[in-house]
Amino acid sequence: MKERQFIKNELVGTRCHNLRTKERVIIAAALACLAVAQETRHEITKNSPGDRKPNSEQVPAVYAIPTQFERVLILRFKYKAELLGGLEQMVKENKIRNAVILAGAGSVRNFQVHQVSNRAFPSKNVFVNNPTGPADITSMNGYIMNGQIHAHITLAEPDKAFGGHLEPETTVFTFAAVTLGVLPDNLDLSRLADKDYR
Repeated sequence: MKERQFIKNELVGTRCHNLRTKERVIIAAALACLAVAQETRHEITKNSPGDRKPNSEQVPAVYAIPTQFERVLILRFKYKAELLGGLEQMVKENKIRNAVILAGAGSVRNFQVHQVSNRAFPSKNVFVNNPTGPADITSMNGYIMNGQIHAHITLAEPDKAFGGHLEPETTVFTFAAVTLGVLPDNLDLSRLADKDYR
C-alpha cells in the first residue's frame, strides 16, 4: 500500500512538474512576443554644416511665398497599405514636384514617427516605433518640396493624442485619405525646411 502511494505521489509530482515546465515555457514565449511587439524609441543627432553659425540679419524672420493651387488630389489608401510609401508612389505617378498636404484621416494598424527632442543645435530626433499599436489618424499636414515629402501626422489612442514626422512602417487599418494641394513646379520651396537658413 505504501509503495502504491509512493508511486502515485511520484506520478502526480512529475505531472505537476511537467505542467509547471509547460506553463513556464508558455509564459516565456508570451513575454518574448510582447517584448518583440512593444513600442521602441531611439534618438539620433542630426548634425548640419550650419549648426554653429548664428542667425543672419540677411535672413528675414518670416517671409511669404505667393502662389496658388493648380489642382487638388485626394488619395485613398486601403487596409495594410504603407502610408509613406503610398504617398511617395502617388507623388511619382502624378509627377508632383511641389504640394501642400492639406488633410488626412483614417486609422493605422501600427506606426513609426519621429519628433524633435532638444532645443539647441545640433538637433536631435526621437524615433517612436510601435509595430502593434493601432491609432486613429486625426490630422495630417506638411509639404512636398522638389518631390521630397515632409509629412507630419497626428495620431490618437484611447488615452492620448500624439504626432510627429511620418516615417516608414506606418500601415493603414480601416482606410486613410490624404488631400494634396498641388503647387506650380517652378515654385522655389528650397529654403522652406532648411534649418541652416537662418
